[in-house]
Amino acid sequence: MTRQPFFCTFARSLSIQTMIFQKILRIITNRYLIATLAFLTWITVFDRNNLFNQWDLYQKMQDLNTEKEYYIQEIKKDRQTSLELKTNLQNLEKFAREKYLMKKEEEDIFLVIPEKKE
Repeated sequence: MTRQPFFCTFARSLSIQTMIFQKILRIITNRYLIATLAFLTWITVFDRNNLFNQWDLYQKMQDLNTEKEYYIQEIKKDRQTSLELKTNLQNLEKFAREKYLMKKEEEDIFLVIPEKKE
């Protein structure tokens, strides 16, 4: 096998490089690719409903759904309490004494509040 001179291999590799460069340049300058990239950039960054706003709205929706579940549980608990108060007079008296500090006429109420430890 005979060795080829260096400039021949260099020229051959240079022509391969230019061919690759031309193919890449042809792909990059394709007007459909440019239009698609411009459209995607516009939608994800500059549009009113861009990707960042959508993410923020999704996070807010998750927070609101969590709050909704909490309030649904609270409503169920309050309905149960309301039902107990309407059906049992002893529970009604206990509730009035504990929540609203109501008392009978000849009673005194003493509140014991524990001290906070620092």
